[in-house]
Parts: sequence; C-alpha cells; structure tokens
Amino acid sequence: MILTGPEITAAARDGRLTIDPFELEQVNPNSYNVRLGPTLLTYADTVIDSYRPNLTREMEIGTDGHVLQPGELYLGHTLEQVGSNSFVPLLFGRSSVGRLGLFVEITAPIGDIGFHGQWTLMLSPVRPLRVYAGMKIAQIMFFLSTGEIDPYQGKYQAATGPQPSKYWRDVAPVQAVAS
Repeated sequence: MILTGPEITAAARDGRLTIDPFELEQVNPNSYNVRLGPTLLTYADTVIDSYRPNLTREMEIGTDGHVLQPGELYLGHTLEQVGSNSFVPLLFGRSSVGRLGLFVEITAPIGDIGFHGQWTLMLSPVRPLRVYAGMKIAQIMFFLSTGEIDPYQGKYQAATGPQPSKYWRDVAPVQAVAS
C-alpha cells in the first residue's frame, strides 16, 4: 500500500518517517516533492572504473543556476534528509522536470528501509538545461512493508551531499584464468 499525502504528513509528524526540512506545501496526493541541493559532482576521468574509487569534480550551483550538458552524468542530492524505519521509499523525477528533458534517478529509484540521509540523484539531460538549487526535482513515495524488517546499514547511510559510486567496495575484480 502506498501512503497518501495526509498519511505522509502524519508519519512525518509522529516520527514514523523523517523528512527534514518538512514543508507542508511539498506534500502531494501520494508523494512528497524533494528539492535539489546546492552541490553537484561529475566524474573527472574519461573512463569510470567500477572496481576502484573514481576522482570527482565538485561544483556549487550558484544563484544563476548551473547548465547541465548532455553526455555528462551529474550526481546531485536532495536538500531534504529523508528516511524511515517502517516504510519503503521510492524516488522518481517529477513529470514537469522530465518534460524539460532531464532524466532523474532512472536506474535506482528504490530506497532501503532504515536509510536516513540525503538522496544522491543521477541527473542526465538530453539537451543543455539550467537547474537551480532548491528547485523541486523529484518526488518520493512511501510504501508499507510486510514481514520482518532488517534496516539498512550500508555504505551510503547518513549521506550528506552527492555520493559517488562505492560499487568497488562490494566486489573484487575477476581474475583472468590462465589458459
């Protein structure tokens, strides 16, 4: 079951979920609008290596915004800290933002029960697009879970600002077998 807007408000007020800062005007009929935080990351190397940490470049979004370029992956973050030990959060780009040609969080919309922090957003524009810190960029829906809960304790817990991939912490490179 999905939480309705009034239930999101009630859960935020009684502590069943965390949205900080919480703004009543960002509550939708069955989701909550989250805003783009002020920091963006891009990968510095031409080739991103999934088996090692990768260098990134950090940039702050100024008052005049920042123009995202096609062919570049930008890691942004939500202004809000969001989390719950009871509900499963799913984040999707807002349709108004999608109509501007910005893909938000295409491959990883599901959050884990027990994660608390700012969400990293994977931003990919189809044409040059100016974005602004504080713009409503995505929406989070919350689903009721059933069964025993094993809260998230992973590598992105308590994230602040955009987080580059830490996939390299999960795996070791496969060694070639000698013939």
